[in-house]
Amino acid sequence: MIKEKRKVFKFGGASLKDASAIRNVGKILQRYQSNPLFIVVSAIGKTTNQLEEVVNAHAQKNGQATALWQSIKQRHFALLSELIDDPTHEAFVTLNDAFVEIEWVLDEEPYENYDYLYDQMVPIGEILASVILAAYLNHIGLRTQWADARDVILTDDIFREGWVQWEETMARFEYNMRPMLEEEGFVLTQGFIGSTTENFTITLGREGSDYSAAIFSFCMDADSMTIWKDVPGVLTADPRKFDDVVKLDRLSYREAIEMTYYGAKVIHPKTIKPLQNKNIPLYVKSFADPDGSGTLISSEVEDAYPPMVAIEGEQALLQIATRDFSFVAEHHMSNLFNVIAELRLQVNMMQNTAISFNVCVNDIDERVDRFAEKIKEDFNVTIERGLELITIRHYNQATMDSLRGDKVVLLEERIRGTVQLVVKDVPILKRKATSV
Repeated sequence: MIKEKRKVFKFGGASLKDASAIRNVGKILQRYQSNPLFIVVSAIGKTTNQLEEVVNAHAQKNGQATALWQSIKQRHFALLSELIDDPTHEAFVTLNDAFVEIEWVLDEEPYENYDYLYDQMVPIGEILASVILAAYLNHIGLRTQWADARDVILTDDIFREGWVQWEETMARFEYNMRPMLEEEGFVLTQGFIGSTTENFTITLGREGSDYSAAIFSFCMDADSMTIWKDVPGVLTADPRKFDDVVKLDRLSYREAIEMTYYGAKVIHPKTIKPLQNKNIPLYVKSFADPDGSGTLISSEVEDAYPPMVAIEGEQALLQIATRDFSFVAEHHMSNLFNVIAELRLQVNMMQNTAISFNVCVNDIDERVDRFAEKIKEDFNVTIERGLELITIRHYNQATMDSLRGDKVVLLEERIRGTVQLVVKDVPILKRKATSV
């Protein structure tokens, strides 16, 4: 007898933002109650941002952490109460147990390692969301088993950017989750989180729940994966920034990898490769229109694509030069890349000359400053912040001209139908009125 493969569904924070949204997810899943489903969820809308505020307040010891935490706690209790009108339901006890874990951390002095502190607190958002959704699905008659992603996904110990240890993760999946898949109903777990070999909670990088779903899809040899979004599919640009965007009905894995790497927000950059390795098709669909066709990402190659634009804010451009005025040689580059790898800096564009190395990176989490500090003995580093990285796939001159506008281009690169521009806004010069 051939075992039926499972579909993997991933629901993000926007699809779980309130009771109405969660009921909508329930309606979507009722369509698939005869199918074996594996469900991965993010934290409820904006919860991760709020938890980051709690972490910052606790680390700074400014006295606000407890009040911020209480607001999150009350919001989740209220949400569960709206979905399940029974205060004796076991889900309330489970939710409270999860809250206690954070309160223990808040009762102690903050850890010196901020990234470690972050990973012990922020992932509670995914735990809370999964507890609430699993309870609600069982409440409406959709049998759902709750699973802890930390029992499966094993990473190294670089907090906030854990790298998956694939062999161990696959073995843990077979031991901890494969038996659950043999039972009827759904299996539901969390995205974004894993554990280290020392059993500390760790995160896979911001917005990493898509990646988690791909990891589980790979481990179980899923027949497909679907990401449910607040857009009808993969679009040629961000509809919040551009008019006349077009939905792409199909994308190749290669094109999707390129788009996400360059900053397209619809899918996490690491998501595609595990799916490509096992030829697992990925669907991007709208939770507001579940009957819509969405976008299919697979091995099938399209011959032509329209111009596609990704704009990445919060960029920093670093100009690095040796202190002894020597050329930036191979051994210099090796040292720089070792530090980049150590800090897990996201490099988006780079260019070198004889006497300098220019690199554009995501300017988050103080990593840029830590990088500059680590190399200051050997290099002079000039940092320009507040920049944008504009990437145009399959560009044409009209699209480039419209995006340049009045911006100053600090760095430009063109390769294989792709152009990248590191730009900054400048005030528009106005001619002074002349007196007669």
